[in-house]
Amino acid sequence: MNIIACVKQVPDSEALIKVKPDGSGIEEAGIKWVMNTYDEFGVEEALKTREKHGGDVTVVSIGPARAMETIRTALAMGAEKGIHIDDPQLEGADAYTTASALAAAIKEIPYDIIFCGQRAIDNDSGQVGSILAELLDIPQLTIITKLDVEDGKVTGIKPIEGAQLVIESPLPCLVTAQKGLNEPRYASLPGIMKAKKKPVDIKDVAALGITVDIKAKVAGMTPPPERPPGKIIEGDDPAVKAAELVRLLREEAKII
Repeated sequence: MNIIACVKQVPDSEALIKVKPDGSGIEEAGIKWVMNTYDEFGVEEALKTREKHGGDVTVVSIGPARAMETIRTALAMGAEKGIHIDDPQLEGADAYTTASALAAAIKEIPYDIIFCGQRAIDNDSGQVGSILAELLDIPQLTIITKLDVEDGKVTGIKPIEGAQLVIESPLPCLVTAQKGLNEPRYASLPGIMKAKKKPVDIKDVAALGITVDIKAKVAGMTPPPERPPGKIIEGDDPAVKAAELVRLLREEAKII
C-alpha cells in the first residue's frame, strides 16, 4: 500500500511568540520549530496502516530549509522517504496555494491513502486537507478519531455534537487526523540514525510545474492587549469581601 503523510513545521506550542514591530509576522529568532501536533497523529496512523497492510510511507512537507528537520523526524519515526517542497514563493501561502503545491507533488507518485492533520496549530485554518482532496478528486474523511482500513475501503469515526458519525469510503482517499486517533510514537535512536540516510526529494515550484498566485494574505498582526493587573480584596469579614466582589464585578468588570 502506498501511503502519504503531509506534515507542517510550526512553532512549539510552548514558545514565546512575539509580533514584529511592523506587524508583518512573528519574530522567528530563538523559536523552537516542531512537527504540527495533529500531523503527528497522521504520521502515526500512516505507519500503523503500513505495518498492517505493508507498503511504504512518503512524507510530504512545504517549508524553508529548516522544515527538513521535521521531515527527518517523520523518517525517524519510521517513514521510508520524503518530499520537501522548498521555494520562497510559497512563504506565507494561503490554504489553496499550499494544497495546490502538495497536490502537484502527490500527483507524481502512486498513493492509496493520504493522511493530514485536521489543522495546523499556527494559523488554525483547517482547510488544506479538504482542499487537497478536492484537487486530487478523491473522497475525504475529516477530523477522524478512529480508522479501519480493510478490503480496499476505509471506515472512520468522526465526533459530532452528541454523537459519532461513521463514514465509509473506497480507496484512494484522504483522512485528516484528530486527537484521540492514536498515540504518536517517539523516534528511537536507531530510527534517528537511519533517517539521515533515507531519501528526500527536494522540489521547487518550477519542478512541480505550478504558478504561485496567493489569493489571501495576512494583512497584519497585532499582539493581544495587555491584561490589567488583578485585584485582591483585603479584609477578614467574608460577607464584606463578598459584597465588595459583587460591586467590582458589576461596576468595574461589568459582567453582572
